[in-house]
Amino acid sequence: MQIGALGIWLNNEYGLTDKITLSSEIGLNSSFFGGFSYDKTGIVLAPTITVEPKYYYNLQKRKDNGKNSTNNNGNYFSLKTSCSPDWFVISNYDNINIVPQISFIPSCGFKRNISKKLMYEIGTGFGYTHIFTKKLDMQKKRNLCKFTFAYWI
Repeated sequence: MQIGALGIWLNNEYGLTDKITLSSEIGLNSSFFGGFSYDKTGIVLAPTITVEPKYYYNLQKRKDNGKNSTNNNGNYFSLKTSCSPDWFVISNYDNINIVPQISFIPSCGFKRNISKKLMYEIGTGFGYTHIFTKKLDMQKKRNLCKFTFAYWI
């Protein structure tokens, strides 16, 4: 399970080769809104599905230098592909919907273990998001800043 500043996700990372993995996750991303038009600050939790192939480029070097490389404890390049469907929304307001979208974000990052069961991951990247609306198809550039903690089950 991973917990970040803006959500909670269940995550699995499957090794395809010694350096390449396929990370998949399903979870809830959160958003906040407010201002003069609202009685209170709103929060929205909406589902997201992510598939992210990762290439770990320094696992052998870490191992050769006597550093921990278990659970892919190393640096990586990846292509994060996320889909946010409009299946359901959890919010403190009624009748809230999200606009479905898909994003492709090339990124780089690293993972480090704090203990046998606890790790953190930091990453960044820039990519593309396609937003699906009934009135207008929209696209925009998107950046990614990632900071998560995970507990291995």
